[in-house]
Amino acid sequence: MTTADQIKPDMPVVCSEDGQFSVVDHMEGQTTIKLKKDKAGQHHYIPLSWVTSTEDGKVKVDRPGDEAMQDWSTTPPMG
Repeated sequence: MTTADQIKPDMPVVCSEDGQFSVVDHMEGQTTIKLKKDKAGQHHYIPLSWVTSTEDGKVKVDRPGDEAMQDWSTTPPMG
């Protein structure tokens, strides 16, 4: 299980097909990863629960990039 302290700023975020689709900005609390702004200047958020590993200095998630980008949030979770 991946923990929040394993996620570091500037780590590449790669999908289940090993394609990079974003970069970590920082952890937002203990359960949410804030991603760097995209080309449109928008931050996105993904849950730590998507992460399958942090091997090779990369954050690997459990879904293809297209699906991850469809499911990510533009606002941090309330809580």
